This record gives sequence, C-alpha cells and structure tokens, in this order.
Amino acid sequence: MNITSIPGGVCAARGFKANGIRCGIKASSKKRDLALIVSEKRCAAAAVYTANLVKSAPIKVTKAHLADGHAQAVICNSGNANTCNANGVEIAEGMSRLVEQYTGIPASDVIVGSTGVIGQQMSLEPMERGMEELAAGLGDHSDFAEDAIMTTDTVPKEAAVEFEVGGVKCRLGGIAKGSGMIHPNMATMLVWVTSDAAITPEMLQRAVSEDVKTSFNMVSVDGDTSTNDTFAVMANGMAGNPVIDREGPDFDAFCAALHAVTVKLCRGIAKDGEGATKLLTCLLTGAADEATAKTVAKAVICSSLTKAAMFGADANWGRVLCAIGYSGATVDVEKVDVSFRSAAGRVDVCRGGAGIPFSEEEAKKILLEDEIDILVDLNAGAASAEAWGCDLTYDYVKINGDYRT
Repeated sequence: MNITSIPGGVCAARGFKANGIRCGIKASSKKRDLALIVSEKRCAAAAVYTANLVKSAPIKVTKAHLADGHAQAVICNSGNANTCNANGVEIAEGMSRLVEQYTGIPASDVIVGSTGVIGQQMSLEPMERGMEELAAGLGDHSDFAEDAIMTTDTVPKEAAVEFEVGGVKCRLGGIAKGSGMIHPNMATMLVWVTSDAAITPEMLQRAVSEDVKTSFNMVSVDGDTSTNDTFAVMANGMAGNPVIDREGPDFDAFCAALHAVTVKLCRGIAKDGEGATKLLTCLLTGAADEATAKTVAKAVICSSLTKAAMFGADANWGRVLCAIGYSGATVDVEKVDVSFRSAAGRVDVCRGGAGIPFSEEEAKKILLEDEIDILVDLNAGAASAEAWGCDLTYDYVKINGDYRT
C-alpha cells in the first residue's frame, strides 16, 4: 500500500482552505487565537469526543451539527475552553452563525472547537470583530490555523499524505493541538483532519472510531482526560475516486492513510507534552491478546515514576515492571523482558522478570536522547501494541501551577 508524506496539513486535500488570526480572545496574548477551515463542497463528516462527563459546549453543538453525517467548515478558538459556562452553547452556536454570515456555509454544517481555560466567561465580541479578516484571508494557510489552536504547545503538529483509492490519487491531512491534560479515551485534544476522498458518512465514522483505538487512545502526557477532546474528519470527495461505501481494499487504503496521519500527530503531541524533554514510545510485544498488549503499553507510558526516571536518564527498569504489575492485565511477570533503545543504541536490562548485568554508563548515554523506546516483551503470545508518552519534568509543575495567570 503506497502512502506518501506530503506538505500542506489541512490544505493538502483538494478544495480545502484555512486561516488563523489574532482576534483578542486572550487579551494578554499576542498569538493567533481563532482558526477557520472550509471546504468548497459539503463533506461527509465524522467525529469522536472526550469520555469525560464534563463536556465543552462546542462538543454539544458539534454533535448536533454532525447528526446527519455532514459538515463543511471548522471554527476553533484558543484562549478559552468554553466549558462550564452558563452561555456556552449560545457562544458555540454564535460562532457557527458567524461562519454562515461570512462564508455562506450553513451554521448547521459547522464543527466548533474551543481550547483554553475551563470555567472562564466568554464573549463573541472578539470573534465578531475578527471574523471578516479571518474569512477574507482563507487560503493555503494550514500553518496559520494550526498556530491559532495552540495553547501551551511549543511546536505545531501537522501531517498530510497522498494515497490511492480505486486507482485515483487522494489526499488526507490534519492538524492537532495538545500538550497538557492529555489522557484520551475515545478521542483526543483537538484534531482536525480533511480529505478529498469520496467516502460515505457511515464508513467514515467507522474509520474514525476504529482509528482512535490504536492512535490517540494510546497517548498520555499526564493522566488527565480533557473536557474538550475532539477528533473530527471531513471528506469532500473532490478527488473523484469511486465512493467508499463498504469494507474492502478501498476502505483499507483510506484507513491506512488516516492512521499514517494520526500516528504522526500522536507522536507530536506526546513529544510536546507540557515541560517534556523526551518522547517515550512503549513497544509492547509478546502479549496473549490485543487487549492485554494495549493495557500494558498504556500503563508503562502513564507511570509517573517511569516518566521521572526517563527525565533523569535513569535506567530504573523496576518502575516498568511495577507499572506492568498494576496495569490490571493478566501477565506472567516472570517471563517479561525489558530493554531501552534510542538513536544512541540499545541496552537490555531485564530478562524473565529479573535484572541482568548492564553498563549504567551505556544506559545513561542511551537515555539522554530525546526519543526513547521502551521495549517490553511479555513472551506470552503474538499480540503487540504501541503507546506514546513523555518524561515528567520540573517544568510540568511550573506550567500548571499558574496556568490561568
């Protein structure tokens, strides 16, 4: 299956334009804070959302707008989460109406997103002032839209690919924000994906719902599940491929392209965790079944003690075993092997659930790199899983100790 990385983010697919501006939602900030993504044509659309019982107003509005499986635009702000606000739904619906006013796209076809501080009062006024500029500047500006949805993120997260469906070249690209309060269940952070492939809303929803199980649900930065997590995909069909309306090679090709983009975004989110200095990847093999593999891999990258050890470049493999032991999965710990790997090499540290001699100096060298693989083999079967996280640093506490101010 030929999938090629290309530039362009959410503007890589035919018929999509984007923009991002500063409208002053967060008065103290000079960064962009309002993003808009639009399609020339109405799209099949699908989404998944946070499992947190506390959900943002934009999620409630977006669910209603996507009830018919279609959308044509995304509007998203940073600087205010629009969560736990008495007038939150009114604000989210107002954002949709602004899109209709300035683009002609029906408000009911608008996906809405917000990110920032929870429980802060919010006004439409800044967006009303900036909407004309935002709409007028629509173009090949995926980077502007990405910049406008970032909060504590330090780097943009963007990906796009080209692939074939029924002999026709299609494109799919996305942007994401996420740095803290990252421990998804059903979706993650804010992720907007566009494609020019032709696919029915039903098959698109199936693709999205399946993808998150091995992409965003396998990411954790700090163990907190956000109130605003949304992962939405719009596909406008402008590539002209035979419509994907059933399982088969064409659907598999679309799912593979989607996964190529989401995994790249996952790695970007994990590596840019608040205060993080290292991307941690747990590569779990030898599990009896997929559920066990995913449970154990997630437990390892969620372990605060393991994350702290990786920050200190300390090959404390006992913390990995500890996480496996409390994961809730049925594992024979006397069969577990553990190794650490990076661009600087590999060191085996545990065999059959027991420590083995290794060079602390060599281990330190390996763990000083900014991308670390934690290799765990349960030696109990053929199932595997991959999970992504980051180290736990002093700066994480500093960032979240004064997040509102």
